[in-house]
Amino acid sequence: MQLYVTLSSPYARMARVLIIEKGFEERIAVTPVKTRAPDAPYYAINPSGRVPSLVTDKGELFEESALICAYLDALADPLVLAPATGWPARRREAQARSMLDGLSVWGRELSYRSTSEQSPTIVAHETARARRMAALFDTIAASGALDGPLDMAQLTLGCALHRRQDRFDWRPANANLAAWVDKFGERESMRRTLPPQ
Repeated sequence: MQLYVTLSSPYARMARVLIIEKGFEERIAVTPVKTRAPDAPYYAINPSGRVPSLVTDKGELFEESALICAYLDALADPLVLAPATGWPARRREAQARSMLDGLSVWGRELSYRSTSEQSPTIVAHETARARRMAALFDTIAASGALDGPLDMAQLTLGCALHRRQDRFDWRPANANLAAWVDKFGERESMRRTLPPQ
C-alpha cells in the first residue's frame, strides 16, 4: 500500500502516526508528494490534490485522514484507536477536527498567499476561532478527558498543535493544553513524524 503525504500536513501526520502505532512501517510505503502546483503529477493519483491519500493493494483510493485512520486500524488486531462510543467522545473528536480545520485555513491564508492577497477578515475570524478552541481544549485537558487510551480526538488535536511552525501562539494562555500536547508529543510515533523545520 502507498500513503501519499506532504510532510508538513497535520492531516497526513495523523495517518503517519497511526502507521507507526500499528507497526505497519513495512506494510505501507509513505510517499511525500508535491501539491499546490498546476501540473503536479500527484493529481493523476488523487484528482482532489488533498493529502493524505491511501492507495490499497487493490488500487482503491482512500482520502481524508479520519477515514484512512479508521481503515488502517481495522486492517489488523489489536485496534489501537479507542472507539468514539458515546456522545462526549464523538463531540471531542468533532471539536478537535474543527480546530484543525480552522488552523489549516488560517495557515494557508498566511503561508500560501502573498500579503496583498491575504484576507484580513479570514485571518481575524480563524485566529478568534483558534483562540476559543484552545481555551475549550484547555478546560477539557484540565478535566482529564484527554488522558484515556489513544482516540481520534487525541490524534487530531495532537497533530493540530504539536510543533506548529506558524504564528498562532496558543501556549501562554492554555497551560493545561500545552502540558497535554507536550506529553502527547513524547510518543515515539509523534517524535518520528515531526514536520520539517
